[in-house]
Amino acid sequence: MRLGTSESYFVADVRSPAMSGTLYLIAVPIGNLGDITLRALDTLRGVDLVAVEDTRHFATLARAHTIRARTVSLHEHNEEGRVAELLARLRAGEDIALVSDAGTPLVSDPGYRLVTAALAEGLAVTSLPGPSAITTALAAGGLPPVPFLFCGFAPRAAGPRRAFYAAIARETATLVVFEAPHRLLDSVRDARAALGNRTGCLARNLTKPHERYQRGTLDELIAALSDEEVVRGECTLLIAGADAVADADLEAGKRAAEVLLGEGAPPRAVVAMLTSVMGLSRRRAYELAHPRRAP
Repeated sequence: MRLGTSESYFVADVRSPAMSGTLYLIAVPIGNLGDITLRALDTLRGVDLVAVEDTRHFATLARAHTIRARTVSLHEHNEEGRVAELLARLRAGEDIALVSDAGTPLVSDPGYRLVTAALAEGLAVTSLPGPSAITTALAAGGLPPVPFLFCGFAPRAAGPRRAFYAAIARETATLVVFEAPHRLLDSVRDARAALGNRTGCLARNLTKPHERYQRGTLDELIAALSDEEVVRGECTLLIAGADAVADADLEAGKRAAEVLLGEGAPPRAVVAMLTSVMGLSRRRAYELAHPRRAP
């Protein structure tokens, strides 16, 4: 089915010259079903087929927005075998939409094989922007949103997960990690062991009725999770990046802190000066404003 212009907004026609179909990558809500875009609804109602990660999950969205498209499953266990079938449909002129269970397709979800195969054949592929747990968490998480490093899901097993965090320990950008509720506490503990007691944020159940942001040091987050009888809610974990302060700047900050403390300035004021004037992280400034006494 050929998609074109809607009365209220524009739906791009990116069909290839040979009139093959178009593969539309469509972002869908991460929790609240009202977060879908008008363009996404128009496209989902107009394509010939929707490839979905879970047909039952998509059915909930379809019922809420009166989408009557035909669907076919495309998940991590069948993607390799499904690609040939979907490419044949695209070559025959069918328009296909690709959606994951939540958020933007391919971001820690299946679809990469299909997209690269379609591009390799010169077929038309376009992406419709929309909901993302990554940007939603960064906007309200309280950590620097730029730059950030999206790391996907942490490994399920303990050993690989520890190695995962150790490998990103020197990254200075804000770290963004997806984690399942039943592994969240162990994952934060492994992050603490590899990264130190950095500032973090647990963004849980985003856009859902029980949405929750927990902010604090990793030690504080571990304590909070340990107090929960059952940890619930898919989580986007934000962790502050490694300090990027040069040795010379750190030494200058140390000298400034010594002078200020020697003149009687309260540690709180020293922290404020080091962070606002010299650009040190709050953690580093706190360490300099509270020097350890020699035994």
